[in-house]
Amino acid sequence: MPRQEKQKPKLMTLARIFEQETDEHHRLAVPDLTEMLLARGVPCERKCIYSDIEALRGMGYDIMMQRGRGGGYWLAHRDFELAELKLLVDAVQSCRFIPQDETDALIRKLERLTSRFEAEQLQRQVVVAGRPRSRNKAVLYTIDALHDAIHTGRQVAFHYANGKDHIVSPWQMAWDSGAYYLIAYQDYAQPAGIRHYRVDRMSRVTVLPDSPRQGQEAFANFNLPAYLKKHFHMYGGPEYQVTLRCAAELRQTMLDRFGQETILIDDADGGFHFTAPICVSDPFLGWVCGFGGKVTITAPAEVRAQMASLARALADTYSRGK
Repeated sequence: MPRQEKQKPKLMTLARIFEQETDEHHRLAVPDLTEMLLARGVPCERKCIYSDIEALRGMGYDIMMQRGRGGGYWLAHRDFELAELKLLVDAVQSCRFIPQDETDALIRKLERLTSRFEAEQLQRQVVVAGRPRSRNKAVLYTIDALHDAIHTGRQVAFHYANGKDHIVSPWQMAWDSGAYYLIAYQDYAQPAGIRHYRVDRMSRVTVLPDSPRQGQEAFANFNLPAYLKKHFHMYGGPEYQVTLRCAAELRQTMLDRFGQETILIDDADGGFHFTAPICVSDPFLGWVCGFGGKVTITAPAEVRAQMASLARALADTYSRGK
């Protein structure tokens, strides 16, 4: 075997040692590297380590060296900074549509992108209150199939949690409030149009290779952020142009919810009002109630009537006591 071919396993093992065992605060001297290679079944003379390190540098590994006491070699740069990995871990843990065992497996893979010392900092728990995780073990395969259908422009068939089978034309995927949704066009039931489905509530997803997707006209000017803003907790309902009157301290809250481009009109008493497209549903009305009178629906009359009806029903429920 040519000498260059013999070198490959040693260089790969040495590279992995630098990736797993070193960082800015954990450096290895040449004797340490030699000992670790030997422990992994790769004998190496100390004098060869220097040329091996240069070979790794030539391959793009940013290996630094510090002389003196406590000095040694370490891998200074990686594809992901520790702060970036922490962000990714937090995002994965916040995704309630991913089952716990899949979450743990993904985090273990992320841990391999840094040293074992820094990986300990990734073993943290993000608490997502009131959000039980999905038990759908096939959710990652479902997501992969849906992305494949979107990429190839094909329809998909699936069984949904409501007990019904669906055939839809997938167009986009969206992440909202810790859940993942398929945004699709359906024309098997009236009225035809854009619908959304929670991915973790789908099963038996099948891409239909002989069925081109439909809905090009419906999605020609589709705006996903606007769609998400008007659906509270992704609940459907008739769409209205709703005017909300708010207390002054809720200005940033409303901009965060409806977008920084929302036009807020100041009122004489220091409050403000604005109008936005909203799919009116019980979650929306509950959201308004949650502000304890600091948000008022002023228009249209139909939505005010729904709010008044809900308020009367709540008052009646609590006036009757237990």
